[in-house]
Amino acid sequence: MNTTGRTLSTTALVVALAAGLGACSGMSHRDKTTAAGAAVGGVAGSVLTNGSAIGTIGGAAVGGVVGNEVGKKK
Repeated sequence: MNTTGRTLSTTALVVALAAGLGACSGMSHRDKTTAAGAAVGGVAGSVLTNGSAIGTIGGAAVGGVVGNEVGKKK
């Protein structure tokens, strides 16, 4: 896939994830931060590894854990 196609795919993924998160109004704050962290981590992992599936999944996993920790109530 060329760079323009990859950029378009990544942008479409981010838009789809943002729309999906907007539809989750029944989720708790912690659930929302976990999902947002996984989304951001997945995109970051994909970008950093040039679209590698392992990088995307790893980034989503790490982002989800970070989002979960951030969402904990103090």
